[in-house]
Amino acid sequence: MYRYIIDRIEGRFAVIEGENGEMSGVELSRLPQGVSEGSVVIHHIGEWSVDAEETEARRARMRERLRRLTRGAEE
Repeated sequence: MYRYIIDRIEGRFAVIEGENGEMSGVELSRLPQGVSEGSVVIHHIGEWSVDAEETEARRARMRERLRRLTRGAEE
């Protein structure tokens, strides 16, 4: 089982980043419906799925980081 983060979407492809930092491309048609940049996906035995819990946790961390950065800029 391998975990990836969708870095960006370019046309028919998603550019994904592996846990080791390696980037590669996957056709969007092979990924679950509704994936977007920042989604965490799992590849296991030829099947792709979204790790919804980890995706939300990661997005929450990013929102908090952005909040702290913008709060610091206002002071």
